[in-house]
Amino acid sequence: MVFKGEQKEEEFLAKVRREEEENRAKILAEKTGLPYLNLAFIPIESDALKLIPKETAEKSKIAAINREAKILHLAAVNPDDKETQSAIGELEKSGYAVKIFVVSESGLKKALSFYPPAAETKEITGQVEISNTTLSELKKEIADIKTLQKVLENLFEAKASQIVEAALAGALILKASDIHFEPEEGKTRIRLRLDGLLEDITFIPEPAYFLLLNRIKLLSGLKLNIHEKAQDGRFSISSDNNEIEIRTSVLPGAYGENIVMRVLNPSAIKIGLENLGIREDDLEIINQELKKPTGMILTTGPTGSGKTTTLYAFIKKILAPDIKIITIEDPIEYHIEGVSQTQVEPDKGYTFENGLRSIVRQDPDVILVGEIRDYETAEIAMHAALTGHLVFSTLHTNDSIGAIPRLIDLGVKPPVIAPAINLLMAQRLLRRVCPKCAKKRPITAEELENFKKILKDLPPRVKLEKELNEKIQILEPRGCKECHNGYSGRVAVMELLKIDDEMEDLILKSPTEIQIKTAAVKSGFVSMAQDATIKIITGITTIEESERVLGSFL
Repeated sequence: MVFKGEQKEEEFLAKVRREEEENRAKILAEKTGLPYLNLAFIPIESDALKLIPKETAEKSKIAAINREAKILHLAAVNPDDKETQSAIGELEKSGYAVKIFVVSESGLKKALSFYPPAAETKEITGQVEISNTTLSELKKEIADIKTLQKVLENLFEAKASQIVEAALAGALILKASDIHFEPEEGKTRIRLRLDGLLEDITFIPEPAYFLLLNRIKLLSGLKLNIHEKAQDGRFSISSDNNEIEIRTSVLPGAYGENIVMRVLNPSAIKIGLENLGIREDDLEIINQELKKPTGMILTTGPTGSGKTTTLYAFIKKILAPDIKIITIEDPIEYHIEGVSQTQVEPDKGYTFENGLRSIVRQDPDVILVGEIRDYETAEIAMHAALTGHLVFSTLHTNDSIGAIPRLIDLGVKPPVIAPAINLLMAQRLLRRVCPKCAKKRPITAEELENFKKILKDLPPRVKLEKELNEKIQILEPRGCKECHNGYSGRVAVMELLKIDDEMEDLILKSPTEIQIKTAAVKSGFVSMAQDATIKIITGITTIEESERVLGSFL
């Protein structure tokens, strides 16, 4: 039996011991120069907590208590402990910027108590787990757009989670880059972007879409009660030991909220530089430029032209243990092991400009700037290229030649541009014609004449595989079970403008685009139209596809 006086005394002693424990944590925080937190008064985010397995958290005496994009707030009892440092290292390899807070043992115990019981379902907000069995079964059912349509239509009366799972599995199986849900009067259209083009799948009834919308919002960490404002979120698919990130964008419309889910499959960046479809002579130039320790390589083109994939291929090509690579991106699309990747957070003051200033102070060898949008970012990036760094970035212009006037228009002075840039690139993505069903046909006299005009200024470094004459046969798309309307996969068409001594002298004079183009052709420039024509002749793509992307150039 415990008397009231004894109970009060025990409560008092427990309170004193707890205060002493928190004081010890404060002292350790001061010694290590890290912030202190009393978790007794701090809410714990369950989504953040589940980023670290409970066994790892208990062993390392840590807990993820809050996540803001890729910034992870981590509670640690002893930040210098080997197990703790090892766990932090793994989180950083996964792309998280870890902010450490010193906490007491009791505080950590409180945080760990929020882990769900082991028997609780695996499906949580922020993650969809598609089992190998489910995926295998769906692969048997889904072979093309028509079979995906049937699968989805059979699920309209099922749970919203099953419809989402089938749509995601269909996107993975068909290698779609985006899933679009577009509300219309009384129904919602579902479309997939396959090889850069949107394809209609089916229509979903209004009641089913309302449940689907809430399910996707819940998974993406979006507010269910907000319908009049745009929202952006994310979640991941765990399937077959791969984690695929889904970026969700919700936009209000006349008939309801539109949803676009972008599928970021890590397999996309497993493609090496040699597999992007770059001609051998261009590849040789790029490899030479990647060996340089300083300077800038700028790639240009519209959204969706493959610029990020190219820049990531550059990084993978030069990645080595003795090179420090830091990126600043908006957003981080894919995580690369061995690279310090950061993401802009404008509302928190971490912009391209401010982030780039901080990155330069980190003494990197290579810097990747996701995009140059303004004078400040351009100026800092250029000076970084002039002071011992190799810099990769992108710029929104129609072609490589237009990049120089664009930089001057942003306010960068020609004496800075000229010595800073090593290589200017422009690119687009063309669909590859399906080799299994494509139809060969003789080239017409008019097409041959146009091809000769386009390729008349080709420099000696470009070797055509086939002689340009009336015997050439080109391909036309047909369509089969193995492709999408006669095409399968995509290939890059590029143009490279190498900044040599003559071009550097010209830039100092603030030249027009015509002057730059004239000088470029004399120095061995190959345009995207010429690259596309070569790919038509060699049977990689078609005239129709080239004109769709590049306009009528024949």
